[in-house]
Amino acid sequence: MEAVRELFDLVQGLLLSLRQTVTVWDIVDILVITFLIYRVLSFMRKTSASSVIKGLVLILAIAWLSNLFNLNVLTYMLRQVLQMGIVVIVILFQPEIRKMFEQMGTNRLFRKRGWAESVEASMQSVVAASVTMAKSKTGAIIVFERDVGLNDYAVTGTRVDAHVSSELIQNIFYHNSPLHDGALILREGRLLAAACMLPLSNNVNLDRELGMRHRAGVGISERSDAVVVLVSEQSGAISVAVDGMLKRQLSKDTFEMILRNELILAGSAKGKKKKAHKLKEKT
Repeated sequence: MEAVRELFDLVQGLLLSLRQTVTVWDIVDILVITFLIYRVLSFMRKTSASSVIKGLVLILAIAWLSNLFNLNVLTYMLRQVLQMGIVVIVILFQPEIRKMFEQMGTNRLFRKRGWAESVEASMQSVVAASVTMAKSKTGAIIVFERDVGLNDYAVTGTRVDAHVSSELIQNIFYHNSPLHDGALILREGRLLAAACMLPLSNNVNLDRELGMRHRAGVGISERSDAVVVLVSEQSGAISVAVDGMLKRQLSKDTFEMILRNELILAGSAKGKKKKAHKLKEKT
């Protein structure tokens, strides 16, 4: 019993000392740094930069071991490499760093009122058009813009700024249409631009059977948080690219579920909570 009391007094003394030395702002500082590290790591994990990060961690471990065991030549060489670390990281991670800052600079809270209903309507039009084009094997690539702006790619095409409809999408991708060769970009439920040029993916693990359309769809999903719908001209298969990952050979139900999860549910979690709360108040 005496030992338990001594342990309790020791813990109490430690807590009192921490209370005197650690302020509220210290705790806030630690939480902010932890949150930033978590966001950076979770963002990098979704990109090809994760392999490079593992290599950098390995180099740091080797540098620490070489210093521990007094391997002077190896320590000197690694020290010179690490001094250039910031420049190397900026060069290697340039696309990922740009994407991360673009996402940090956007805010879902400032979306127009009723955007969810508009996106829902445009999503249904895209689903209907994609299913019809899949039957006729009409190639198509449709890009849903989310938080990261796609103006750099929209200016490469023809600005349309029109209401989205299944018929309009099918007319644009009809093989005799002057706008069929390129991507269709949608923003907040409206058709922004057509015949847009997109960057190709450099992912060497992609199936070699994939054509330029699918590589462009994966490429824009790697460089932004866009959701990309693809219809194959050869097989008529419907695919969706998100975060550099390509989901192929989708049925209509699976296709619609993926779009709903990515465009509606993931994009309006806060909005849906507020809406549910208002519905409760009315009832």
